Amino acid sequence: MNVTTPSRKLLRTLQGEAFEQPPIWMMRQAGRHLPEYLELRSRARDFLDFCYSPSLAVEATLQPIRRYGMDGAILFADILLILDAMGRNVRFIKGEGPRVDVADSVEALKVVPMETVISRMSPVYETVSRVRSQLPEETTLIGFAGSPWTVAVYAIEGKGGTTKSTARMKAFSDAEDLDAMLEVLAEATAYYLKQQADAGVDALMLFDSWAEGLPDDVFERIVIKPTKMVVDKVRSLGVTQPIIGFPRGSGVMLPRYAQETGVTAVGLDSATPLDWANEALPQGMPVQGNLDPLLLIAGGDMLTQRVRKIVHAFRDRPHIFNLGHGVTPETPIAHVEQVVKTVREMT
Repeated sequence: MNVTTPSRKLLRTLQGEAFEQPPIWMMRQAGRHLPEYLELRSRARDFLDFCYSPSLAVEATLQPIRRYGMDGAILFADILLILDAMGRNVRFIKGEGPRVDVADSVEALKVVPMETVISRMSPVYETVSRVRSQLPEETTLIGFAGSPWTVAVYAIEGKGGTTKSTARMKAFSDAEDLDAMLEVLAEATAYYLKQQADAGVDALMLFDSWAEGLPDDVFERIVIKPTKMVVDKVRSLGVTQPIIGFPRGSGVMLPRYAQETGVTAVGLDSATPLDWANEALPQGMPVQGNLDPLLLIAGGDMLTQRVRKIVHAFRDRPHIFNLGHGVTPETPIAHVEQVVKTVREMT
């Protein structure tokens, strides 16, 4: 067990090293719980302008590193940028969330040539390059994208916050077209991640936020298979950076996801039992997670106890401490500081 503080400790964890005090970052660590983020956000015309303005996106990426000293910085962007680049008119409505011009067939995702799709996201690559040049040497920079199924849900439903029934019904009633849509999204995602890798990220992450509640055969077809397409294509393009896969809500399908997609590490949601994950996942595979974001809001002794339990559970496995989902706007800064302190004082 290595107890030192090496350069890019998080990256070394993804490469298979285990540490007594695991590296830590938090999903949505750059966000509305930070007053400096809210001030920065006010400078942009809208959320898309925020994401596409490298000067603003760089600052948002760096803010939690300055405040908390996290071991990982994740690129400030959004999983729906790829749909915007595909001509789906992504917009964010205050109090309602994202809206997307519906794409209910593969042809709707092919309106914009692939080369144009990738080039339209060039501000993101500029953000990566600028962040990497400003990050402390010891901080790992994480790039990311949405996984094909989750992005497809937004495309088919036209918005978030739905039951996802329209997208799930398509898996049964129009399976061939859905499979084709997922292939297009997998290819675009792979090239997008390749550009992020070339721009300087140390690791990559795939968010499958809507992987829950699927029958096993459907999960295999619309989550595992397209994710493997992305990973295989990224590797064929020469990308060697480790890839974290996060199939939220995958439950007992998580081991198959870990074994069959080709990802380097898996993110665990808050409902994943710690002992079960250790037993079910491949030995030595790095894991990330999985504190409940609501407990992070609650704070107190229960928060400290749970943090210690999570770290202790994965003491013999490469582990990145994180949440089981994202930091919410109501989260007290003091509670984030409490978690960071607890993790870094583990013995």
